[in-house]
Amino acid sequence: MRILVLCKRQYMSKDLLDDRYGRFREIPLALSEMGHAVTGLCLSYADRNQGRIWDGQVCWDSLNAGRSKLPGLMRFVAKAGKMAAHADIIWACSDSFYGIIGLWAARWNRIPLVFDLYDNFEFYLAARLPVVKQLYRLAVRKADVVTCISAPLKDLVASYGRIEKVSVLENAVRADLFQPLDKAACRRALGLPEDAVIVGTAGALYRNRGIEALYSAAENLQARHPNLHLAVAGPRNTPPPADEWVHDLGIMPLDAVPTLYNALDVAVICNRDNAFGRFCHPQKAAEILACNVPVVAARVGSLARLFETSPDWLYEPDNSVSLAAAISHRIGHAATNYDPVADWRDQAFKLEQWMAGVLT
Repeated sequence: MRILVLCKRQYMSKDLLDDRYGRFREIPLALSEMGHAVTGLCLSYADRNQGRIWDGQVCWDSLNAGRSKLPGLMRFVAKAGKMAAHADIIWACSDSFYGIIGLWAARWNRIPLVFDLYDNFEFYLAARLPVVKQLYRLAVRKADVVTCISAPLKDLVASYGRIEKVSVLENAVRADLFQPLDKAACRRALGLPEDAVIVGTAGALYRNRGIEALYSAAENLQARHPNLHLAVAGPRNTPPPADEWVHDLGIMPLDAVPTLYNALDVAVICNRDNAFGRFCHPQKAAEILACNVPVVAARVGSLARLFETSPDWLYEPDNSVSLAAAISHRIGHAATNYDPVADWRDQAFKLEQWMAGVLT
C-alpha cells in the first residue's frame, strides 16, 4: 500500500522528527519495514527545519505553521491534497484538524481515510474553535475506519453515532528499549541511592494530570518511612518538593527512561477524572509494564479497566491519602503478573489489516 500520514510534528512534549518519538513515528516506520510505501506530512507549530526528512524508509515532508498559524495551515491543506493524489489510503492522526483535513483530502482524491484518535480530541483547545467540533465529529462518522487509543474512547465515539469499523489501537513500546533491567545497575547509572525504597514516575508532571497527588503522597510516606525517596523526570508546570530525598532528573532522553523505571520499587501513573483522563491510555503504562516494575495507577479510564482484578494497584484520582496507601501496599506486595505488552510492530500489523480491509 501507498500510505500517506497526516499529523502535527510536536506532541507529548516531543518532536516527531527531532526526537524520533512516539506513536506517529513508530507505526509508520513499522509499516514501511513491512513493505509499504509510507510518506508523511507534518505541521510544526515551532520554527523547525522544513522540507523532506527521511526517518528510515519513511519520507516526511515538514511545514512550519508560522507565527499567525493560519497561512501555514492552509499550505498544509494544499500539500495534503496534492500528496493524497499519489496515495492509496490516508492515516490521519494527532488531533481534530488532521482528521478534518484527512477527510477532505481523501474525498477529493477518492481514497479511504483511517482516522486515529489517540486522545479525546474534544478536550483539546482546537475543538473549542467555531465549527471545529462539528467538523471533527463529521470526520469521525465519515472516516472509513476509526482507531481509538482506549476502550472508553471507543465507547465515546459510539455516542457520536459511529459504531461500525471502530477498533481499539492502544499505545505500545519499543521492545529494544523497554525491558527488565538490573535495579542496582540502573540506580548507579542515575546516581540514586541503592538501599532506598524509591517511588516515582516519568512523563508529564502537570497539574492537569494530577501530579500534585504524588508529591503529597510521597511527603506523607516519607514522614513515616525516612528510607523512602521520590524520583521524577519530565516536563512540568509543578515542580517536585525541594528535599534531599527527592531526585529530580529533569527531562530525560527516551533511551534513558527505561533506566529510571527499572530503578524504581513502585512506578506511579497519575491522572485525573476529567475529559482527558477518562479516555486516554497513557504511554507510560505500556512502558512500565514492559519493564516489569510494580505499578500504581489512578482509578480512571482504561487503566481502571486494565487493573480491575487488582484493585489494590489503583488509587482514587486527586486523593493523596489513597495514593499513599496504594504505594505502601505495592511496596509490600510487588507482584507483576502482567500480560505481554505489544510493541509497535504488533500495532502496525493490526492497522495494516484494517487498511487492507477497506482497500479490497
